[in-house]
Amino acid sequence: MKVSTKWLNEYVDIADLDLEQLAEKIERTAVELDENYCMADGLKKIVVGHILSLEPHPDSDHLNVCQVDVGQQELYQIVCGAPNVAAGQNVIVALPNSWIANHTKIKKSKMRGIVSQGMICSLQELGFNESVVPKEYAEGIYILPADCVAGTEIFEILGMDERILGVDITPNRADLLSMRGVAHEVGAMYGRKVNLPHPTVEESVDENIADYVNVQAPSDLAAPYMMRIIKDVKIKESPIWLQKRLWNAGIRPANNVVDVTNYILLDYGQPLHSFDYDKLGSQNVVVRLAHEGEQLETLDGEKRTLQKDDIVITNGNIPVALAGTMGGANTAVDAQTTTIALEAAVFDPKRIRKTSRRENLHSEAATRFERGINMETVQEALDAAAQMIAQLGEGQVIKGVASANNTVYKRPNIELSLTRVNDVLGTKLDIQEISQIFTNLGFEHEVINDQFDVQIPARRWDITIGADLIEEIARLYGYDNLPTTLPVGPTTAGSYTPEQSLIRQTRKILESSGLSQAISYGLTTQQKAQRFLLEDDVYPTDLALPMSLDHTTLRMNLVSGLLDDAAYNMARKVSNVALYEQGRVFYRYKSDSRPKEIEHVAGILMGDFQTDSWNGQKQSVDFYLTKGIVENLLETLGLAQEITYRATASYLELHPGRSAKIYADDTLIGFIGEVHPSLAKELKLKRVYVFELDLEKIMALPKRDVIATTISKYPSISRDIALAVPHEITNAQIVECIKTYGGKYLKEVKLFDLYQGKHIAKGFKSLAYSLVYSNPQATLVDQEVNEAFNKVVAKLQEELEVSVR
Repeated sequence: MKVSTKWLNEYVDIADLDLEQLAEKIERTAVELDENYCMADGLKKIVVGHILSLEPHPDSDHLNVCQVDVGQQELYQIVCGAPNVAAGQNVIVALPNSWIANHTKIKKSKMRGIVSQGMICSLQELGFNESVVPKEYAEGIYILPADCVAGTEIFEILGMDERILGVDITPNRADLLSMRGVAHEVGAMYGRKVNLPHPTVEESVDENIADYVNVQAPSDLAAPYMMRIIKDVKIKESPIWLQKRLWNAGIRPANNVVDVTNYILLDYGQPLHSFDYDKLGSQNVVVRLAHEGEQLETLDGEKRTLQKDDIVITNGNIPVALAGTMGGANTAVDAQTTTIALEAAVFDPKRIRKTSRRENLHSEAATRFERGINMETVQEALDAAAQMIAQLGEGQVIKGVASANNTVYKRPNIELSLTRVNDVLGTKLDIQEISQIFTNLGFEHEVINDQFDVQIPARRWDITIGADLIEEIARLYGYDNLPTTLPVGPTTAGSYTPEQSLIRQTRKILESSGLSQAISYGLTTQQKAQRFLLEDDVYPTDLALPMSLDHTTLRMNLVSGLLDDAAYNMARKVSNVALYEQGRVFYRYKSDSRPKEIEHVAGILMGDFQTDSWNGQKQSVDFYLTKGIVENLLETLGLAQEITYRATASYLELHPGRSAKIYADDTLIGFIGEVHPSLAKELKLKRVYVFELDLEKIMALPKRDVIATTISKYPSISRDIALAVPHEITNAQIVECIKTYGGKYLKEVKLFDLYQGKHIAKGFKSLAYSLVYSNPQATLVDQEVNEAFNKVVAKLQEELEVSVR
């Protein structure tokens, strides 16, 4: 919401305030400001010019040489190429040595041999956004009103001298989506009176609204629903005072009817819609839900297929508008319109939100209907608009208002005690101070002993309970004025729970391993949510009103988000990626109405884990490097169970020959593997490796105690063995066999060589192991080691059918 301080000053006196301080106070007390500017800043020597005559440039087929009165003794000669320039116009002139938008200096110059003393400007050249420039002037210069005086500075005429505050409205403060709402807020902050104009409608006594229209609307769709008729209207350009109010608010002026509805939208926060009455083709206006598959062409030229949840305005038969969102092209106001049917209503916000999101029609009207409307000013806004249209269009308002569901709004009352306020805020406010705050807010109230009985006006529909009133007191009293107090009573030393400690330890281990933390969206697509699942028979949880098509479903894995992060980096030429994410996934089982939140941790590696340097060689990411990171994590977390990696082809998203499930004894705790080449190609990634672990299961598993032992002072003995191993026998099987029969002095088994190729029989591979023996109590002798070693060799040949090379 862009707020003009000059318009605001008409409702509450802020003339004596420093506008920078006002902006700062609004931010501290109410809502943030995302803009604070004055369009005239940095511009100078731009005036009204009156074109007395012009003639074609002798050396150009599109330029004209204009003689322009700029309020000085001599005429200025200016060469102009605008297609709509003509004699007799009042135009915007940048004089020699002036400054226009984008810090551009205009100098006296020659254009194809003809002297040009300045420049005739378009609105865009003064810094106006293309989206607010009236369409008839979008390709040329702007024509000023005939009563403008040549030589007068242009800034006040175009509203460029007004300071604009861009108010960033939060969902709970939709009352600030109107100038009147902002005026009430500023008045409350400074304790100043708010003076709002209230319209008086001059109605025709010859005709009655009942002769023109009858309205029907279910109360659950529109309450209230009102309509006025204005006849004999002349459609024309709005006066400049109205145009500048609109473009300063970011709205393009169109004509005197449409501009009035937009003006009232800004002033009251009440959306209105104008129909060409003669195009309705019926005296019946009926609000209903759309029929499934019903068609409507909207004002933007789009033909839309409606759904049964859409609210439509009809002529009793066919839709003529998508309620609260956009009007229909079949009843649009145009230059031939003479009779206006003007609508004001309060539509069901949930249905409006669904429609606007689905159709991608995020209009100013829909925004207000979704967040709330002041129920007390619906008819006043309608009356103000009807009277203004009649005045600007030289028309006549028909007597009466056609309405449905028009009930009197009953203001709610909230009771609040002085003691409660001071207990919550930690203050020592008295009755008079709080009463003054309520008075400044415009809240009628009574005080009985220390109890406040507060009546809430309809313009503050966000206030419903006592806590809301306490918040109002706190922000107007000043958050910076609230006392700082220490908690009283016994204190306890803070500490992490075992679960919190394990999560923090997990992050620390992965970061020490060289991975950086990533944070991904908790919402994704249904397809991505159902990839990389660690559990069977779980179902996705879809949002009823998703923000976008990419954020429709709660995530059920972390890897999908990390893949998106990797794709984002790859698209920006960052091919070396090492990321992890710790967060929650959402599993919903068949018997559950709500999903369960489960802590997971996942990682992704791609490209080079280490690049070439003077003291190290390049190390590319592969399965075993990724597995080493996971092993280090699980080892450091101290799981008491044996961790095994079992090859799997059950994950369609992973390479079937380079993926494994991770088990702690027989408990599945995660997976690891290379992303399937087809999925990597879809995401435009190189070879990429991922893992994901269920931290909830890891937390629940018993942990081994860490016991410090002295380093053995006796030497160890090692034995190496090379084996010819059938392809189907895994390294894990061999290591398990060695550890089982290696004896009590076997301390370490290490695979140090893998060979396949020449001199190895087909279907076999060569694996070489180093076995380390150590006795912490005495020096080992060769006989003890040889006996244990020979037993291992015998068992390997017997149980696994491997041969010693």
